[in-house]
Amino acid sequence: MATEKVIRGTIEKISGPLVVAKGMYGASMYDVVRVGNIGLVGEIIELKGDLASIQAYEETSGLMPGEPVVSTGEPLSVELGPGIIEQFYDGVQRPLNLIEDAAKSHFISRGIDVPAIDRNKKWKFEPRVKAGDRVHAGDILGTVKETVLVEHHILVPYGVEGTVSEIKEGEFTVIETIAVIKNESGEEKNVVMLQRWPVRKPRPVARRLPPIIPLTTGQRVVDAFFPIAKGGTACVPGPFGSGKTVIQHQLAKWAESDIVVYVGCGERGNEMTDVLLEFPELEDPRSGEPLMKRTVLIANTSNMPVAAREASIYTAITMAEYYRDMGYSVALMADSTSRWAEALREMSGRLEEMPGEEGYPAYLGTRLASFYERAGRAICLGSDGREGSVTAIGAVSPPGGDLSEPVSQNTLRVTKVFWGLDASLAYQRHFPAINWLLSYSLYTDTLDKYWDSQFDDEWSALRVEGMSLLEEEDQLREIVRLVGVDALSKEERMVLETSKSLREDFLHQNAFHEVDTYASMEKQFKMLKNILIFHHLGMDALKRGASMSEVFNLPVREKIARMRYIDEKEISQLDNLDGDMKAEINALIPVGGDSDAA
Repeated sequence: MATEKVIRGTIEKISGPLVVAKGMYGASMYDVVRVGNIGLVGEIIELKGDLASIQAYEETSGLMPGEPVVSTGEPLSVELGPGIIEQFYDGVQRPLNLIEDAAKSHFISRGIDVPAIDRNKKWKFEPRVKAGDRVHAGDILGTVKETVLVEHHILVPYGVEGTVSEIKEGEFTVIETIAVIKNESGEEKNVVMLQRWPVRKPRPVARRLPPIIPLTTGQRVVDAFFPIAKGGTACVPGPFGSGKTVIQHQLAKWAESDIVVYVGCGERGNEMTDVLLEFPELEDPRSGEPLMKRTVLIANTSNMPVAAREASIYTAITMAEYYRDMGYSVALMADSTSRWAEALREMSGRLEEMPGEEGYPAYLGTRLASFYERAGRAICLGSDGREGSVTAIGAVSPPGGDLSEPVSQNTLRVTKVFWGLDASLAYQRHFPAINWLLSYSLYTDTLDKYWDSQFDDEWSALRVEGMSLLEEEDQLREIVRLVGVDALSKEERMVLETSKSLREDFLHQNAFHEVDTYASMEKQFKMLKNILIFHHLGMDALKRGASMSEVFNLPVREKIARMRYIDEKEISQLDNLDGDMKAEINALIPVGGDSDAA
């Protein structure tokens, strides 16, 4: 709520995006202010007596000492309601396409004030309750068809409960009254479809739930070896060119989520432009509709005001929580939190705060934790007990790929999944370039139980064996570098051959191939199982006298290599491979050896 008394001050000094104003007695931390004669948007980030330090979310050039500063009395908030999906916003929820229309220019005019959600568009509201019903905060009053893929639930606002005295049906704008709720004292509250929520305040839930349900992504290296749970947190650190953006695009397209919130905080303008151009062209694989029909894009590029970059990540997580409260599974992609942390460092320096490691503020870890802890799976407010989740996946861009730098280290402390991208794998054209020897997932044990229940208790054993072979291969390659491959035994050579198959036929995935871009869990299970069956049969055949060259060059190896290109509708073909393997390997057993390598 805005304060009754308008607090006015004047600019005392300006330092880049930092403006110091005097005469601000009565203002509060994180109040939004209008700065200067043109009314730039800013936020109070420090108070000392009547002096307020304000981070301006727009370019401050041209401002002069003595110009007015007016507090709105409200914290930085986002508008929530129908019309968010398919929208392009900047870091403080200014709608870029609507600003372009209003300003008649491709450039954002300073001080322009365009509502984040269109006030004129009418939405067809269908009530779910009737007059006389008792409702509580979070209950669904009715629904609006926001896009062909998203049914937008209009919820009773937080802090409101009582009896519905009136509810309407028909077409309304977001600021028109759709219902009236009377509380126990007889006061009536008019409810509209538009809500506002402070971005730095987590939205409440009824109860938190443990992350025990997997978020399948269709990416084999992720789902099989380093899975993430719904409501989980993950970081994707890697140097320039290692494929951070590619894997985030893949996750946005294929992850088992209802809503995607993609925030580009501080990335290069051309990269964000690619996202803005590509996402409307991407097809949602589950519905055939454009992916934008369930996506929100927030763009705050490196040439936009640095302070708005810091706010963008809170804007994104608040929108994600809003759709979670409707009972949806939301995937939030942040690209990249390193640029966000650089904004914190710049503002901290201008405030002359005591710097922490490498100049970052001492509270960097706390700020990162306050962002990632807002992810999670929960029972939402409301009497129906619906379940929603926010899964947060943040890219990190450490300089030179140095994971010892503060942003990477603080991120690793609070996230449960680490997908470490490796530039050397990217240079070898191995994508996703996730290094299987560096990466980890702390959800593995929990999710193994889930998948074991789906695949007859075989999944976890296959995953552990596959990972063990890749680790053993790394040790054997050191020996090969020193003394050559001829120094290895036949069994060790078989380990190298199987590990090569795991790397090239299973972990490698072509994002641009219409079939290989996605693999269901059933397909992943059968692929991994076939590779390990061949390993066991081949190892057994070698012990019984078969030659290495014969085992390694069996025709069935070609079928194993082409498993990734088998369409999901035809994965039953993978069930027959073990029979082919047994027949071909048995034919290699010398006379006098066992007749059945199985």
